[in-house]
Amino acid sequence: MTQQDLPAAAAGRFNFPGTKLSVNRMGYGAMQLAGPKVFGPPADPEEARAVLREALVLGVDHIDTSDFYGPHVTNDLIREALFPYADNLVLVTKIGAWRDDKADWILDRSPDFLRKSVEDNLARLGLDQMAIVNLRMGGPDDDIVAPMRAMRQMQDEGLIAHIGVSTVDAAQLQTARDIAPVVCVQNHYNLVHRVDDAMIDALAADGIAYVPYFPLGGFTPLQSDVLKQVADDMGQSSQAVALAWLLQRSPNMLLIPGTSRRGHLRSNIAAAGLKLETQQLARLNAIAGMV
Repeated sequence: MTQQDLPAAAAGRFNFPGTKLSVNRMGYGAMQLAGPKVFGPPADPEEARAVLREALVLGVDHIDTSDFYGPHVTNDLIREALFPYADNLVLVTKIGAWRDDKADWILDRSPDFLRKSVEDNLARLGLDQMAIVNLRMGGPDDDIVAPMRAMRQMQDEGLIAHIGVSTVDAAQLQTARDIAPVVCVQNHYNLVHRVDDAMIDALAADGIAYVPYFPLGGFTPLQSDVLKQVADDMGQSSQAVALAWLLQRSPNMLLIPGTSRRGHLRSNIAAAGLKLETQQLARLNAIAGMV
């Protein structure tokens, strides 16, 4: 079986313009490998490592992680399971937050903290340079100028190859792009939550990847009677149909669904080969106007 025949390759590839990076559009998000509330170790560390190894066997070459998942848990698991890394594996992290001892998420985008975060990710993963680092913002009122300048500085120094941004609106994205090239945007988006429709289309025109987090609803699973009806008619799971819809939504859409079980991983990645017909797409597209 060639690389092109692997399940994760069925949705095609995305080439990041102006870079040497190219990934299958179906990737994997490591967040769920940590314990409950994305805090502490997993109940079954060996299964977590097996999931990571299985992902690569299935053709995944894009893994999303962060040192604040756990904290440190997912990065440690990735290194334990996959190091030394395959030449084609693109590891992407995000910075801008940390976890306290109550499992709360504390945002911090000060330059010193961002630098420490990048250094921590590099050390835990055993890398000299991160392929992509996403700057995680907290909302549209956050000033992105100072943290983006810090990101640009680390890029100039070689700690970061490419910069992405997360949880941003159109104005923040434009400000970020005025400071440094942005290769991807990671925002909340799925079949029901579609605030970023216009942004996705604009990014596609500019060749910038869009990577939706919570593609299946996140901590509250995606619920829709229409989705279930379409899935039942197709003999597929609602999750697979929702992922397939995202892949057909736009050619710059990269998926990173997460799971801590190999069976669920296989089901998610199989969605890369699922094609929705025009009528099915129309029914699913209409969901956004119903919620």
